[in-house]
Amino acid sequence: MVPSSTSFTASTDASTDRVVVRADAAVDDLLTALEDAGCRAILDATGDEPLCARELSERCDLPLSTTYRKLNRLTGVGLLAERTRLRPSGRHASEYTRRVASVRVSLDTGRLELQRVPTARGD
Repeated sequence: MVPSSTSFTASTDASTDRVVVRADAAVDDLLTALEDAGCRAILDATGDEPLCARELSERCDLPLSTTYRKLNRLTGVGLLAERTRLRPSGRHASEYTRRVASVRVSLDTGRLELQRVPTARGD
């Protein structure tokens, strides 16, 4: 999970809906998530349809507790969106969907900058 003390500036380019992250800690958190193989597997699995933690655990071959930790990290850095899946039984569950189509890294005046490009769904 991203530490609550992490502060960063994020700006949105209205013409492209891209979110630009400009802070060392925020960039580190995002790159750490992308470096993790389990996080990448979850991002890949959530590209087509929203999935709950149990489905992701099975699809990505991760223990459920590990899946929850990675989901917290990915939602914390803005790569996944969490919403509620309503079930007729009343036992609702969180489901996750990927919020970005790509992440672009650039070096601007000696500072690392990341652009999170949203999916076509606009999640």
